[in-house]
Parts: sequence; structure tokens; C-alpha cells
Amino acid sequence: MSAQLNATPHRFSEARLAEIAELVKRYPSAQSALMPVLYMAQEDFGYLSMDVQQHVADVLNLRLMQVREVVTFYTMFREQPCGSYLLEVCTSSGCMLNGAYELVTHMADTLGIKIGETTPDGLFTLTEVECAGACGGAPVVQVNNVYHEKATPESMDALITQVRASGGGK
Repeated sequence: MSAQLNATPHRFSEARLAEIAELVKRYPSAQSALMPVLYMAQEDFGYLSMDVQQHVADVLNLRLMQVREVVTFYTMFREQPCGSYLLEVCTSSGCMLNGAYELVTHMADTLGIKIGETTPDGLFTLTEVECAGACGGAPVVQVNNVYHEKATPESMDALITQVRASGGGK
């Protein structure tokens, strides 16, 4: 999140704006750069609040609705703050058949939260995602975009315990 340190709240830094301008040059239109710019915004600001979405729309000269359509369609974009560790359990058919529902229920119970919630200490946010693209390793849990294949309640308990024992640092 280095760009976040140089940016004012909900505004891209000058360096990030220059990076976006270079990115836009690679595409036939600014709208084509929307997804990578949303990733940048999420990296810089942590999540895509309405203010951030409007800023992205302004930077790319798009309507807010064009940005909202993408943000609300794709599960990788977050509109709310999340914990230091984002636990994304794939619940598509391959993972579901290999115990993903039981796994996500176990994780919710272990963390004391519901799917979509963040633990009170701000460490963990638990979500379900559609198709992590790693069906051969089902069930799959992404932890801050790192895949944990063939995840089990025991392996996730060990991860949660390890994070808590380390004080929650990434």
C-alpha cells in the first residue's frame, strides 16, 4: 500500500495518476482500463467506498454507474473495509463437493462471525467466492490472495492460531 502513504484520503497520488495515465494509453478507451484501476484503488485505499468509486469514475472520465456495474459484479472488489486477513472460501461446485460448505461453517464458528463479517479484533474477514480456479485442489481458501488447497478445518485452525500467536502481522 505504498501509494496510499502518498495519497490524500480517497484521492490518487500524483505518482499513481501518472501510472494510470500510462496504463490508459495501452487500451482503446479509458473504460478498458477500469478493472486494473479499480485494483489500484483497492490497493491504495483498502476498499472501494462510494467516494473512491466516484474518484475512479472522474479519473477515467466515466459515469459512476459504469464503475458500480463492475464493482458490484466481481467478488474481488470490496465496498467495505476488511480485516488484515481476507479468508475467501471457494464454494463453487468442485469445492462444495469436497467439503467447502462444512469448511466455511467451521471457520465462521471458529472465528465467531458470519460470512461477510470481520472479527472484532480486525484480523479476519470471512467471505465466500465463486470459483477460485483451482478445482484440482478443492476445497480452496485464498488468504490475502495466497491459495491454500485441500483446505481442512484443521489446516485453517492452524492458520488462524498462527496469525493470532504472531500478533496478527502479515
